[in-house]
This record gives sequence, structure tokens and C-alpha cells, in this order.
Amino acid sequence: MIQEKTTDDRGQVGIGTLIIFIALVLVAAVAAGVLIETAGLLQGDADATGQEAREEVSNQIDVVTASGNVSGTTVDNATVVVKKSPGSDPIDLNASTIQYTSDSTAQTLTHDGSAGSDTFSTEDIQGTDGEVLTEGEDRIAVSLDLSAVESDGGLDEGERATLEIVDQSGAATSYVLNPPQTLGERNVVGL
Repeated sequence: MIQEKTTDDRGQVGIGTLIIFIALVLVAAVAAGVLIETAGLLQGDADATGQEAREEVSNQIDVVTASGNVSGTTVDNATVVVKKSPGSDPIDLNASTIQYTSDSTAQTLTHDGSAGSDTFSTEDIQGTDGEVLTEGEDRIAVSLDLSAVESDGGLDEGERATLEIVDQSGAATSYVLNPPQTLGERNVVGL
């Protein structure tokens, strides 16, 4: 005897298949939602990281000239004239630091408007109205009291010191102060 399936049995199989199908659609919808949310978060993080990287690469300070006042056989005061490099955002020297490193000294100098042992001062030379470089032709003189920074009263003949100027975005520019091997009778020398 062969039993035939009734239509009631077929209906139960169809409902079971429908329930499994709906469950799969719900799981796929939840997974898609999680993926879309994660992609949005990753895109936001990538945008922020890209902006920070762009600022660090493009916000550069260019050194135009550097000179020093001579006192005996040492340079006791350095003046570095700076400008912003092409494509840079405005650079606020008030919010910048200078890492000064020589054979005998390593200090971080901050801006306070007057020279001191752990500070640097700025003076508007061209186009600015303070400590912010906004245009390519703006120039600011950064003054360092080397007699206060260096333990022996200044930068000796032929001695080198590195300045790493770090602006408000974290971009760093390095410059080497390098007085001549013999200062002679000069009052001012190029660095």
C-alpha cells in the first residue's frame, strides 16, 4: 500500500520553507546594516586621518635667512626669518614650538613674545599683523637668545645646532644653525 501525501503535509513544508527564507532575509538585513555602519565609521576615520596627514605634509615653514650676533668667539643671538611654504594653511607661530638641539643642549622653546632661556620671540617683518603667517609673502623674524639657551653662553665657532620648528598642526621643519669656523672681527654672521 502506497500512501499519498495529503495537501496538509505540503502546506506545512511550504510554511517551514517560508520561515527559513524570512529568517535568512532578516539575518542578511542585519548584517548589511552592520556593514554600512562600519563603513561609515571607517570613512569618517579615514577622512580625519587624511586631513591630519595633509596638514603635516603641506603646512611647512620655509627658512628665508638666518643670521647671528657675534660676541667674542660665540654667537649669542640668532634671528631666523621664516615664511609659509606654498599651499600651506595659515601658520600660527604663537602656537608653535622649537626643539633646539646642539652638542651640549637640548631644549623645547615656546613662544612668549620676549626672549628667554626656554622661549623664542617673533617680530613682524612683512605682511603680517602678529605671529600668524597667512600669505606666501608674509615674513616673521624668530629670535633665539642663544646665550640663555646654551650653557656656555652661545653657539661657538663651527659648532652646529638644529632647530625643529613644529607648528600648530604638528608639521615639523628642520634647520641647522652653522656659524663659520672663524668668526673673526665680524659683528653679524650668516647661519
